[in-house]
Amino acid sequence: MALRKFKPVTAGTRWRIGNAYAEITTNEPEKSLLEPIHSTGGRNAQGRRAMRYMGGGNKKHYRVIDFKRNKRDIEATVVSIEYDPNRSAFISLLEYADGEKRYILAPQGIQVGQKIIAGNSVAPEIGNALQMKFMPLGTNIHNIELQPNQGGKLVRSAGASAQLTNKEEKYAVLKMPSGELRKILIECYATVGVVSNSDHNLETAGKAGRNRWKGVRPRVRGVAMNPVDHPMGGGEGRASGGHPRSRTGKYAKGLKTRSTHKGSSKLIIQRRDGSKLK
Repeated sequence: MALRKFKPVTAGTRWRIGNAYAEITTNEPEKSLLEPIHSTGGRNAQGRRAMRYMGGGNKKHYRVIDFKRNKRDIEATVVSIEYDPNRSAFISLLEYADGEKRYILAPQGIQVGQKIIAGNSVAPEIGNALQMKFMPLGTNIHNIELQPNQGGKLVRSAGASAQLTNKEEKYAVLKMPSGELRKILIECYATVGVVSNSDHNLETAGKAGRNRWKGVRPRVRGVAMNPVDHPMGGGEGRASGGHPRSRTGKYAKGLKTRSTHKGSSKLIIQRRDGSKLK
């Protein structure tokens, strides 16, 4: 992808680094795959604020994405590559041989007019989906299932990919984007390739207003609050607030919060920091 650096004609564009959207081929989404999405403003069913710093933002539709890739052994043609306001990655519109249309996460390098397919007897090429037991070692994959036929749950954000490093009986060993090594059932489906929009993390908003358009309100630092509002609040002048902690008093920056009885611990070979679970 290509980034666009803006000329400083205004204060908001001085620091802005945006997406050039060079891969995008259309601005009109497929209407049959749109659903309404309602903004909560961080309020729960009682109307009380449950999440802070949420509210406002532009209206948008939800794009129905096919994470399951359960239309097997039927070839599809890539019709367009589109922007999705609900995720960091781009999406691709597929039209199958029987006329059905579906959205999928767009892999990096996919082209309009390209043919892709899902099934167990397909080649491990970009955009194709198949079980991990039929993939060669070293393949970069995304949209990975945790349970067979569940639909992709892992590695779905922009620029992400996991690498198939080993196969052990009924498990495939994956190196996750975080560096973690973990086992996943080898019968699970995954899509070959790296997720598109890999430079997403290099974008800079340039001004607070762009976050307001996304529905993100200003966030207040704990040390700027009063003692009644936050454990790190209060003090004379610019006091640091002591040990970094959350609003509820739980230590931040180093305290391990993972449950020692979590079921997936037996599937994790190596944590992202290089340590091994006992």
